[in-house]
Formats: sequence, C-alpha cells, structure tokens
Amino acid sequence: MRVEVSGLGHHFAGRPWLFRSLDCTLLPGRVYALTGPSGSGKSTLLAILAGWMVPREGTVQRRQVDHVGWVFQNPHGTPRRTAIDHVALPFLARGATAGDARAQALRLLARFRLESVADQQFRRLSGGEGQRLMLARAVAAQPQLLLVDEPTAQLDLSTAHEVNQVISQLASPGTIIVVATHDPGTRDSCTDHLDLAGHQPPSARR
Repeated sequence: MRVEVSGLGHHFAGRPWLFRSLDCTLLPGRVYALTGPSGSGKSTLLAILAGWMVPREGTVQRRQVDHVGWVFQNPHGTPRRTAIDHVALPFLARGATAGDARAQALRLLARFRLESVADQQFRRLSGGEGQRLMLARAVAAQPQLLLVDEPTAQLDLSTAHEVNQVISQLASPGTIIVVATHDPGTRDSCTDHLDLAGHQPPSARR
C-alpha cells in the first residue's frame, strides 16, 4: 500500500501555479504534516490525493488504496446522536453486532480520551472533543488513506494541544495519514513533514 506522487503541479484557471514539481511516496504507518503558506494549495493537494480533483500536471498513483477518509476543519457530526453512536456506526456497517460495535467503539473512545463523554450528544461536546471524535470515527472506518484538513485551526491553544496529542498517536500500519496544518504543534506531532513552500514557483512566493 502506498501513494506515489510524481511531478505534481496545480493551478486554477487564470491563476498562478499553487505548487509544481512535487514528488513523494506516502506510506502506511506514517503521519505526514502538510504545511505551507496560506493559499499554497494544501487543501487542494488533499483533494488531489483523494482523487476528487485532477491535477494540471503530474500523476498520483494510489496503490492498494480503495477507501479514503477525510476529517474536515470543523467537526461535522449528527447533533442529537451520542459520541459512541458516531464511532460505533463504522463497526456496525462492517457487520458487527450492536454489542460488539459498542465495545469496540468504547475502546476507541478511550484511546482518544473521550470515554467520559461517550453518551453525550454531539451538540453538547466542546470543540476539542468534537474534533477528537471525528478523528476517532475516521479511525473506526479503517480507511487506507486518511486526510485531515487543519484540525486545530478553530481551536484555542489548550484544546489544540489535546488534539495534537491524539494526532501523535494516530500512526497505523494499515493507514496512510496526511494532515494539512499551519500549527507548529500539529506539525511536530507528525512523523514526517511535507512543506509546499519549497514547491511554489517564484511568482507565487510571498
């Protein structure tokens, strides 16, 4: 399993290049911090890696990657569903019994330090709890490629630190993880660093 990026570049019609000449190989068991100046194309690159957008140049080969997960900048949950409902659903979808799904969801919530809010509705969770819950749900879904877009952008420093602690423990032998971020704490919580600043044409550099 891997994602191979070769000669990748992208721009939108009538706009300067966001990045060019990007080459990398993304592997499971690693958590890649994707950084770069505002407007450098981090979210665009995530969409290209997911296969949701076609790059202007270069290729992305997703080898043995059939399931892509995405965690958005703002937590998106079902307001009146409990935290454990959100995490149990992927297990139920794979055929687990209700009891087994709940047990597995509880173990995952404990890993993300959310066991104390397992039975709280999503709308009652704090911003940091909601973001950690979305990460837990994404892990429960077992994607081969997990893309996380600016997970701490809307959080205060203390809450961001809680999320970054979780990110530091996300690495999994069955998942390639890429985290777009401006946050030095998030970057330092990852195992590897991919900086788009080094792939901007001179005209695009601030």
